[in-house]
Amino acid sequence: MTALPPYPPHPTGPPGGAAPRRAHWWQRGWVRYGALITLLALSGLVILALVREQTGTEGFLVGLGLAILPVPLLIAAFRWLDRVEPGPWRNTLFAFSWGACAAALIAIVANSFATRWIATATADPSGADTLGATVIAPVVEESAKAAAVLLLFLFRRRDFTGIVDGVVIAGVTATGFAFTENILYLGTAFGTDQLTGDSGIASVTAATFFVRVIMSPFAHPLFTVLTGIGFGIAALSADRHHIRRVLFPLSGLLLAMGMHALWNGSSAFGEFGFFAVYAAFMVPAFGLLTWLVVWTRQRELRTVREELPAYAVAGWLIPAEPFALGSMRARRIARQYAKLHAGRSAARAVAEYEAYATSLAFLRHRGRHGRAGADFVVRERELLQQLWARRDAARPALDHAARMTAPPVPVAAPPWPIPGVYGQGYGHGQAYGYGQPAGPHPSYNPYRS
Repeated sequence: MTALPPYPPHPTGPPGGAAPRRAHWWQRGWVRYGALITLLALSGLVILALVREQTGTEGFLVGLGLAILPVPLLIAAFRWLDRVEPGPWRNTLFAFSWGACAAALIAIVANSFATRWIATATADPSGADTLGATVIAPVVEESAKAAAVLLLFLFRRRDFTGIVDGVVIAGVTATGFAFTENILYLGTAFGTDQLTGDSGIASVTAATFFVRVIMSPFAHPLFTVLTGIGFGIAALSADRHHIRRVLFPLSGLLLAMGMHALWNGSSAFGEFGFFAVYAAFMVPAFGLLTWLVVWTRQRELRTVREELPAYAVAGWLIPAEPFALGSMRARRIARQYAKLHAGRSAARAVAEYEAYATSLAFLRHRGRHGRAGADFVVRERELLQQLWARRDAARPALDHAARMTAPPVPVAAPPWPIPGVYGQGYGHGQAYGYGQPAGPHPSYNPYRS
């Protein structure tokens, strides 16, 4: 625990600051974004050409149509997990694009090269394929996907604050990778069916679709989420804990590689090896990680409720806001209220207010535990300024949401006689059921509108 600087005084307006220092041309945002977009676009074009070459145009289109089916559901699930402190959409778009383009290209080129080299060196093509699937592919693919998590961890630290952020970024990256890989596998299966004349539920395409899209759409996200959890734990560590900030991501990456290798090698365990690994490892691991992420999300909401009251005391927030901001139901009611009474722009302002307030609570929590960076005061001031600019739209909506979601206040009957009750004066009219108190009903809630 470390001492924090005093809370900023009661606001009187947006705080000012010194003019930002002029950056070099290579440090400007448009240069970096341009280079990144160019890299991902070139990777996408190359991977498109490679996949189309292996599947053919018709197979590519069939694979694309089938592979895209689970993508919206997976993206929506990861965005739902990130609702407490939602990261910007540009991070989600980058993660998916990296997985679908850059990581997939690295994996195809590296896996093909390594498998051919092993086959040439050992003169055993069958053994080379098995070794490539169980050893080479997990190492190459998980490393390629982890690169996106590492880049956002290094260059978007303000958006990468804990385990949920690591899970979301890793899961979206893996979703993009699985999307491209599924196009390749499904397109190849369709080409095989065209050659053999098979169709319907007995076709290779149907079997591939069932295994990869129906039974295991979460396989790649599950592997890479282990890497994301490692980076998330590292994000929770103080900057001075250098060993911990390196050890946890590496441990997560190794676990991801191990589970990936076990999954790829399941076919070597006999006829029912795939189903045995699926039931004994994949389903329990998926359930455990789901529980961990949901528990972490509830813990984040508790942090919001515990850290924000001090800002209400200082005058930056109204007393009802910490309660409302610590409840997902109250947040949703606040956005709906703002949209109903002031339109979409107000609802957007409330959503942004909720996100900035959550970031402020997490920042204060890290500061209290000695994990805030040297820019704590500057970052706190920036977040407070963003809240202050949106207070007119957010405060009425959050106050309404707090009143709508406040728990009922029980009202106990006093032990003395109550005027207006039959038998009053004896002190036991209510106890014997002769009447009801003239005051509020026990379920009365004075905060509910």
